[in-house]
Amino acid sequence: MRTGIVVAAHPGVADLAVRAEELGFSSFWVYDTPMVHGDPFVALSMCARATSRIKLGIGVTSPALRSAPAAASGFAALNALAPGRIICGVGTGNTARRTLGMPPTTTAELEAFTAALQGLCAGQPVEYREGDRVRDVRFLHAGQAANTADPIEFVVAALGPKAAAVAGRRDAGLVSFGLLDPAAWRALHAARGYPLRDAYLMTALHVLDDGADPYGDAARDAVGHIVVALLAFAADTPAVADGLGAEERDAVRRLLDRRGTTATAPDRYTKLYPGYLDRIAPADRDLITPSLMDTLTLVGTPDGLRSRIAALAGAGVDEIVVQPVVDPLEEMAEIAELTIGMP
Repeated sequence: MRTGIVVAAHPGVADLAVRAEELGFSSFWVYDTPMVHGDPFVALSMCARATSRIKLGIGVTSPALRSAPAAASGFAALNALAPGRIICGVGTGNTARRTLGMPPTTTAELEAFTAALQGLCAGQPVEYREGDRVRDVRFLHAGQAANTADPIEFVVAALGPKAAAVAGRRDAGLVSFGLLDPAAWRALHAARGYPLRDAYLMTALHVLDDGADPYGDAARDAVGHIVVALLAFAADTPAVADGLGAEERDAVRRLLDRRGTTATAPDRYTKLYPGYLDRIAPADRDLITPSLMDTLTLVGTPDGLRSRIAALAGAGVDEIVVQPVVDPLEEMAEIAELTIGMP
């Protein structure tokens, strides 16, 4: 089992990437959420210059955010700075689009986008369409500025079988957010098909001190950003909220009230997503329900965490990618001590 780190893009991100490499992490990712986080290509270009071994990933971009030629140009430019170390995560833009008040794209558009990116990043011409106009496009400046010689790893964001099947057809890996159920991972791999490619799980992790409360303030501060992300999604998507339990639905209602909006307000995204995937405020600790902590994040003693991680490895997860938010440098050292070297 490998371990990686994921963060929101910000000016100090290169220092975290350097430390992640020093500690032995396999990968370092930044989110792609415009209007909420910094630009991932700018952030990873700084990380590429500052590191020499660790893989660098964007998790994840979308055809609803960038055209295939624009995205391919960014990834090929990163590949020129860090040859063979780039991971291109692609998805429907479920969160990145919702933070703009827009719906995610379709899996058909995702598949076409992925195919175009793979072709362009391999130096091949691909068909590019705008409305009724179709043209063959290719890099006209490949070489020093756009590396199409070294391979780029592609992974598809999936929570269900449709996106996993896209990964299978495109011979890509998988990445999923907060999916800690081994049975769900086995289902994703079945939908993707075999042979398997790398599978990444993004979540938060907190190691409990002896006798510490697994649902105490320290644990809620360390993993609460993942829980609030789900609550915001449910607040923005009533059908998702309806599928939650009574305690979780109450947390969604309180989140909406606290943010001064409703599930049907046209501008609700402007109230729900500020501070997205950042450390939660102490006043929001009550929203972090134990059930969602257990479902979406890894909190426990060292032995308990290793047991859960081993079960995920047995279900086909190759790498746990953790977002530290309270004290990232200290948390990365703790995560490394727990996980690096696990079979």
